[in-house]
Amino acid sequence: MVVLSYGCATTAGKAFETSESQVKLRSMQTRAFDTTDKQKMMQTVISTMQDLEFVIDKADLTLGSISGSKFLGYAVVAMTVTVRPRGEKQLLVRANAQYGIKSVEDPETYQDFFTALEKALFLTAQQVE
Repeated sequence: MVVLSYGCATTAGKAFETSESQVKLRSMQTRAFDTTDKQKMMQTVISTMQDLEFVIDKADLTLGSISGSKFLGYAVVAMTVTVRPRGEKQLLVRANAQYGIKSVEDPETYQDFFTALEKALFLTAQQVE
């Protein structure tokens, strides 16, 4: 007698596990900046996202969250950026992008965003609009 056991193994137990790749992705998505002016950082993030052709869907200064979207081909690219304090002298900015329903895991995408954000912060510091 052969008993075959096929179950519907649930992955609920693994729902909150993090793999090394997720930690690596979070590292790509996050930058620390030497400023404590959250409002100015959020305004610069909004300007940067608009420069990258995102339409701002929602921004909340209290939560430090900005969401925007844009069309790329036939799919929507959605990006959420969070700004939160890191210690007493820094802000942590994390960008999370989705192409359709898939998370964007390409490091170059996040590098491009942070490069544009750093340029915008430099111009803001030099008071160039």
